[in-house]
Amino acid sequence: MKDDSSIDLKRAVKYLLDKQYPDGYWNAHLETNCCMEAQWILASVFCGIEYDKNPEIVSYILSRQRGDGSWEVYHGAENGDVNTTLECYFALRLAGHAPDLPHMSAARKWLLDNHWHRHIRVFTKYWLALFGEWPWEDTPALPPEIIYFPKWFPFNIYRFAAWARATIVPLCIVTSQKPVKCMTKDLRMDELFPEGRKKAFGEAKNICRENRFSVKAIFNAVDKALHFYNGKSGNYKIHKLARKKAMMWMLEHQDDDGFWGGIQPPWIYGIIAMKLEGFDFDQENMAKAINALNLHWTETTPSGRRIKASESPVWDTILALNALMDAGMDSKTPGVLKAVDYLLSKENKYYGDWAQTVGYNIEPSGWAFQRENKFYPDIDDTAVAITALKKFRDTLPAKDSTAARIDASIRRAAKWLLAMQSKNGGWGAFDKDNTSSFVTKIPFCDFGEVLDPPSVDVTAHVIEALLAAGMSKNDEPVRRALAFVFSEQENDGSWFGRWGINYIYGTWSALTALAACGFGLEDSRIKKAADFLVSRQNSDGGWGENAATYMQPKTKCASTASQTAWAIIALSPFEDAHIREVVDRGLSFLKRTQTPEGTWEEEEFTGTGFPGYGFGAKADLRDGAPLPQGKELSRGFMLKYGLYCHYFPIAALAREKR
Repeated sequence: MKDDSSIDLKRAVKYLLDKQYPDGYWNAHLETNCCMEAQWILASVFCGIEYDKNPEIVSYILSRQRGDGSWEVYHGAENGDVNTTLECYFALRLAGHAPDLPHMSAARKWLLDNHWHRHIRVFTKYWLALFGEWPWEDTPALPPEIIYFPKWFPFNIYRFAAWARATIVPLCIVTSQKPVKCMTKDLRMDELFPEGRKKAFGEAKNICRENRFSVKAIFNAVDKALHFYNGKSGNYKIHKLARKKAMMWMLEHQDDDGFWGGIQPPWIYGIIAMKLEGFDFDQENMAKAINALNLHWTETTPSGRRIKASESPVWDTILALNALMDAGMDSKTPGVLKAVDYLLSKENKYYGDWAQTVGYNIEPSGWAFQRENKFYPDIDDTAVAITALKKFRDTLPAKDSTAARIDASIRRAAKWLLAMQSKNGGWGAFDKDNTSSFVTKIPFCDFGEVLDPPSVDVTAHVIEALLAAGMSKNDEPVRRALAFVFSEQENDGSWFGRWGINYIYGTWSALTALAACGFGLEDSRIKKAADFLVSRQNSDGGWGENAATYMQPKTKCASTASQTAWAIIALSPFEDAHIREVVDRGLSFLKRTQTPEGTWEEEEFTGTGFPGYGFGAKADLRDGAPLPQGKELSRGFMLKYGLYCHYFPIAALAREKR
């Protein structure tokens, strides 16, 4: 390796080690959109919670406003988003910002110009309804009685994805009570209804009408019946018992840090549900939930304080360890053994919701994304953890005590992964065979993904993990997984990226796993995939793709460090002169854009919570009616992982060393 390359890699490794926390983990910023901050302001006002950092949170909301007055779902989005903008506007109004202030006037003009009332989603309607700004009868009903539905029933809570399930339960408690906090006239949003509320609500109803013989129309009729039931059920014994049982489910699923499932939506609705059920602020579960803000669920930025949609110390530590091992580090490297110890301590030991479909005869294992998430170990985290730990294990003597701990952990985790394999050979993120599209038809499901079907990127990582655990491509679970991966390949050779943006991410995941299985360019499918990545290289040597490609596929965008690294890692196993030139140009881009501190700067969002199709899997954008969103991804949820631009370039630079 050239001397300058050694320097690049050493600087990057030093920067990463300097970011490690004393307990052995890494925890980078995880940026989303300002719905997180706005919803906290709304919830704190509704519940009467006094939080001394609210002014800092408001400052952060203001700092993210676009020049046109709107707020966006991801950095650099072509358009603002109605839902994010409306929730931010409403939060600022309740925080005391008068509607005639310049930034408020700009936001209001944008909302009115974009006919906000025709485009708001379910969650935003709920927030308005809590303050009497939207009629409860025009929001989807979620009766708490669903907590009684058996597992074979089409609408039992375990048919929904883990994140939707954890959110639905507290929302059942909230929506069944239809609470309204009456605000003083100066805080009512009359200015957003220039032609009156009645006209706005009527237009919104007309937008939602379906053919009366369609499945959605039938569900809308059921929704009306449920509203009628909810209105009459206040004194029904079964209704009271259902609310109590839903609350018990919720409290049993609360993690030690006060959150639920390690994500913001069930936390924010959980606080409101507990408030409505009469929990005092000093009650144990309520106090834990509110105190989460003082633990690790907010972070300070130069623009103010933001609230995390989630936190990623386990995932960050897995990726950091993987990068360090690729760079040639070992147990003698300061911090590496501490990272391994941290990961081993975070192996899951609980029977979470996954056991509802897999059963209780499998020993719990796996790793969650967050530090305290006991009920939802993540298949993707688990797969990459196995790979990283195995790399470290291979540097240790056979009889080393840490080696024995790692071997035992890998055996348990691999066995758990095998139990989580879906019928089609692939793996989802949290559940097995979570593919019942029937549940996506209910009126509630207009906000994003409510299913967790197998995806190629997760499946590819599991293939690598199973190989690391001692299996081969000829073993039946791996053969089924490979068949699934190849069945999902696009006509141009690429793969869709479910959990990262997008075709670069999906193709990197698939090609890396296939190369590990021994597939080479002599296989036409591999050649086609490699050609796709080569064709997507930008003139500066890098690769780039933004979130808009979930609605407008295969669009080239400005190069980013993380996506460039993915392409380099995917292409580097293949011995071909042209590919070698392409990889060298990519490496030159990374070296040229590395900062003096040893890292890379990246404002772009290259991670995905969900693209907003509604059913988890890739939507075929060529056929049928267009999705109810544009490139702004109003139903999507995009993520910026603070150190993606660092972990993966280290791994890419290490390829050149090898």
